[in-house]
Amino acid sequence: MMDTRNITRSSEPGGYSSGATLSVMGICLDSDSTALLSQFVKSTPLVRLEGELHAYGGETDDRVLDRITQIAPDICLIDLDPDRRLAIQTAERIRERSEDVAIFAVSSNAQPDLIIQAMRSGCSEYLIKPLGQDPLLEAVARVGARKREKGEQTVAQIVTFIGAKGGTGVTTLAIHLSASLAKLCGRRTLLIDFHPDLGDVGLHLGLTKHEYHFYQLVESVDRLDAELLHGFVASHPSGVHALLAPQVFEPDHPVTPLAMGQTVELLRSGYDFIIVDCPPGLTEANREILQRSHQVYMVTVAEVSALRNTVRYLSYFSQRAYPREKIKIVLNRFSKRGTISEDQIERAIQRKIDWKIPNAYQEAIRAANSGNPMEQAQGSELARAVTAWASSLGTKPAADEKKAKRGKGLLSLLGS
Repeated sequence: MMDTRNITRSSEPGGYSSGATLSVMGICLDSDSTALLSQFVKSTPLVRLEGELHAYGGETDDRVLDRITQIAPDICLIDLDPDRRLAIQTAERIRERSEDVAIFAVSSNAQPDLIIQAMRSGCSEYLIKPLGQDPLLEAVARVGARKREKGEQTVAQIVTFIGAKGGTGVTTLAIHLSASLAKLCGRRTLLIDFHPDLGDVGLHLGLTKHEYHFYQLVESVDRLDAELLHGFVASHPSGVHALLAPQVFEPDHPVTPLAMGQTVELLRSGYDFIIVDCPPGLTEANREILQRSHQVYMVTVAEVSALRNTVRYLSYFSQRAYPREKIKIVLNRFSKRGTISEDQIERAIQRKIDWKIPNAYQEAIRAANSGNPMEQAQGSELARAVTAWASSLGTKPAADEKKAKRGKGLLSLLGS
C-alpha cells in the first residue's frame, strides 16, 4: 500500500467558486480514468477536482479516511479493480464516516453480483470502464440535484397565537388557520398546543384518543428522530399535524422553557409552518416561544378589559425591542355594529388592526363541536376570512411552483 501522503492536488486554473461547485476526488484510479476525470472537470462547469488518493483505507488504516474527512469531497470515485476487497472496505468506511459523500464505484467488471456488492457497501453509482463523459455527467448531475434539493429545504416559520385574555378565541383561530394552510395552501403545518394542561386543540380536532402530548416529547428530545416524532404527532384529515396538550392535570412537567423552545426549533426542519397556541399571560415558557417566533398574532376582542390588556402586551413587546412588524393585531368577533368601533380600538391601542375576523360565534362553536372545523365551517364568514388570511401567509411564491419545470438539462441539475 502506498503512503497516503502521496496525494496529487488539482492545480488546474478554473475560477470555480467553492461555494457553488461539486468537489470530486479519485481513489486508486487507473491512468485512463484519471485522464478522463481531468478532462471532464475542465469541460464541465461547477465541478472541481479536489485531488487523488493513491491508496485504499484498510480495516485498521485510518490515514486515507482521515484525509477524506479533512477534505470532505462531495464525490469519491473509487477504482475497484486493483484490490476489490480493500476498495469495498474503503467504501464502507467512507459511508460510516459521512453520509454526505457520494461514492462512485469504477470497474471493468460488470457482473451483477459484483455491482450489488458495491451498492451494498455504500456506492451510489457503478461506472463501467472505460469511463465515458456522458455516464459520468449523468451521475454527477444526480448528486448535484440531491445536494441542491437538500439546500433548498425550508425550515418552518414559527407563528404564535396569544390572547389578550382568556376566551378571545385563540385556539379556534389557530386551528382554522392551521387547517387552511395545510388543506388549501398545501403547506406542511404543525399545530402545537402549548397549554400546560387541559388544552382544547385535541378536543376541537376530534383527536381525544391520542395518548401523547408535547411535554412528553420535550422530555424525550435528546433521542428525537422521525420514528419517535411520528408516535407523538397526531394527524387530522385536513392535513394538519398536531402536538397536543395534556388532557388531565399533571404534576409540574420536568422540562425547562429553554428545552421547550429548543424542541420547537428542532421541529422546524420538517414543516413550512409551526403554529403555537399559547395560553394567556407572559409566563416564562410563553416568553421563550414568543422570542423565537417569526410572527406573533395578538388576539383581542372589542371589550374594555381585552383592549386594556392588549395595550399592556404591546408595551411589554416595545420595552423588550420586539420588531414592530413581528406583532400583528387580530380583532376577533368583529362587528360593524359593535359598541366599540374599529377607529376607537385603533386609537386605544395606538396600532392598526392587521386582521379582522367577523363575529361568527355560533359557527365557530358548531365547528369546534364537530371535530372537523374546516368541513363544518365551509362557506361561512369565518371560513372566508381565515382562508384569505392563510392565503396571504401561506401561498407558495411563483418561484417555488416553477422549480419542477426548470433545470431540464443535466448541467442545470448541478445548479447552473
